[in-house]
Amino acid sequence: MRYCDSPFFYQRRQTREIVIGDPANGGVIMGGNHPVVRQSMLTCDTMDTALSVKQTLELVAVGCQLVRITAPTVKDAANLQNIVAELRKQGCNVPIVADIHFKPEAAMEAVKWVEVVRVNPGNYADSKKFAIKEYNDEQYAEELKRIEEKFTPLVLEAKKLKRCLRIGTNHGSLSDRIMNRFGDTPLGMVESALEFARIARKNDFHNFKFSMKSSNPKVMIECYRLLVARFYELGADWNYPIHLGVTEAGEGEDGRNKSAIGIGSLLCDGLGDTIRVSLTEDSPREIEVCNDLLAQIPLLTNHESRITNHDFPFDPFHFERRKTPEISLNENIKCGGEQLIRVVVTRTTFDKVAPKIRPKDDVKPEAVYEDLNIFEIDPTQDFEINCATQLVTVKDGVNLPAITAFRLLAAKLKNLGRNNPILLKDTLFSDSLAPSGGEARGEGAFPLEPKIALLRASVVIGSLLADGIGDAILVRGEAGGGQSLRLAYNILQAAGCRSFKTDYVACPSCGRTLFNLQTVTARIKARTEHLKGVKIAIMGCIVNGPGEMADADFGYVGGAPNKINLYVGKTPIKFNIPEADAVERLVDLIKEHNKWVEPEAKETVATT
Repeated sequence: MRYCDSPFFYQRRQTREIVIGDPANGGVIMGGNHPVVRQSMLTCDTMDTALSVKQTLELVAVGCQLVRITAPTVKDAANLQNIVAELRKQGCNVPIVADIHFKPEAAMEAVKWVEVVRVNPGNYADSKKFAIKEYNDEQYAEELKRIEEKFTPLVLEAKKLKRCLRIGTNHGSLSDRIMNRFGDTPLGMVESALEFARIARKNDFHNFKFSMKSSNPKVMIECYRLLVARFYELGADWNYPIHLGVTEAGEGEDGRNKSAIGIGSLLCDGLGDTIRVSLTEDSPREIEVCNDLLAQIPLLTNHESRITNHDFPFDPFHFERRKTPEISLNENIKCGGEQLIRVVVTRTTFDKVAPKIRPKDDVKPEAVYEDLNIFEIDPTQDFEINCATQLVTVKDGVNLPAITAFRLLAAKLKNLGRNNPILLKDTLFSDSLAPSGGEARGEGAFPLEPKIALLRASVVIGSLLADGIGDAILVRGEAGGGQSLRLAYNILQAAGCRSFKTDYVACPSCGRTLFNLQTVTARIKARTEHLKGVKIAIMGCIVNGPGEMADADFGYVGGAPNKINLYVGKTPIKFNIPEADAVERLVDLIKEHNKWVEPEAKETVATT
């Protein structure tokens, strides 16, 4: 199976065009050769018409092309009529997407008023109970018949009204039926979506798109690759557009790291017709990141077909770290084999940060690039390597984007029968190769603006790590010594390769949210951010909560207005805790499970 023609050459996947609204009057044509569409979601109560209109206008003002609004009940769905009417009255014709979970009747109401209805196959026709049941083929067929009866009315109404549908599965919110046959797997996500798509196609309805979202970038990448590979197997007319997103990515740098790894990797492989960067921040900030991320893709991809006769140097549908021998970087640090992926810095960065490093610090340089015994290779040329334990990297100045160059290096090593450890770089030009303020290989000014450096390093290094390539990493696009070191560790954590701090899975907020996510996330972080290796999920409601946070250690979930439920993994432990007490009760729960350590006293500086 293949999800793209080549891992070394950028070619955008050609999808059918789907029409959303009236393209001549503010609508969107998605797919084909049209630019990738940027979208976001409102955070307010859908019943608050004035605030919904205000937030929509704010999003449109910064370039949002699709606005999603949750519709948890029929009453909320009916109020979409008022929201849309007021927007059109004010001259705003942006297409509106109704986000539906659990209630087909809400979808049937919403489709009357909005251009797109998003349904989640995991809960549209099923009530998730985490029940374990074996289905024989006859029972499974009966379940599919039941789903068809539930979903067909929406398909027919969407066809009649010329609406669009989004068939969007979420890792962790698959139905019990899918879970029991396929498990909580990328294959389960894909098959769940295809079941609903077949119902649409049976009714000759094709104005729909797919999404496969996860809070884990590696899982998300695998899901989309598998989905597109299945499209190719099913036939040329399964050329539907896809929406990319890392769900519950969180806030700040962490949210941007995860989103850049997941979305950026797939965009670089030519996949994706619309994107959303889900941040636990004010929604307009998501569009800025969308714009910045999309602007990097042409600079990070190879548009010249000069590489032939090389198969994928990795399994794109099953993550497995490339097997390498263990070697010593210096007298204290080893890499390769089963060792952690190591963080390397330049001598310049080391000299800046070394005096500030304390013995117990987790964020610290593990090797200096200039001190390494490293073989720098131009993978576009033939080369020989006679030592299996030689650390290798791509030579600076090679006229290829970094992702392509390192994939090619891994492929050529594989063809030579070598499995040498590889050091990844976020950029293949350094200060000496990039004049200050000038252009280098078309990649823009160097050093980079910090927000761009973060996105590029996350896309490049994160993509390769998701491929299973890389035993050590070097970040140079970020000019600040401390910032570049921190960025390297953040990328490794976002990619699931190392854990040096608390990991947060936080949803971006919507009208379903039962508490202020930004405020509560800040409070939880203030109490727990010192807990290295602990993963905490912060969910505004139950829609994706238990499943999406299944790999989290603890969960803080809105259960009712001003009431919080606490989870261990996907198991609810404490219910209806008053919001004012919930953060401390979460801390108590962490202590009960022996995951708590007291934070170190912060050093104070005497002033005179």
